[in-house]
Amino acid sequence: MAYQDKTLTCVECGRDFTFTAREQEFFAEKGFTNEPKRCPECRRSRKQQRDNEGYGRAPRRMYPAICAACGKETEVPFEPREGRPVYCNDCYAKMRDQGKI
Repeated sequence: MAYQDKTLTCVECGRDFTFTAREQEFFAEKGFTNEPKRCPECRRSRKQQRDNEGYGRAPRRMYPAICAACGKETEVPFEPREGRPVYCNDCYAKMRDQGKI
């Protein structure tokens, strides 16, 4: 299907913007059925605002731990328990790649 550039109006700021043929093709490939309602600047601004708000969730609690493999101090998103090894990101990735986890 041949796409052609379309001019749309942003619902946020009211400015016209171009929904390019390439963007339309991308939307179709991803299965998106709706056209964008906001111009690229307003989409960027809205995304940044959502990222800063954290989608209304409280910040994730992190717990201090010592890596069982290298001894480095790290933080994990769960409370470490006695007798259970905890690994830093680097050591965990190495062990995962080696099939040990």
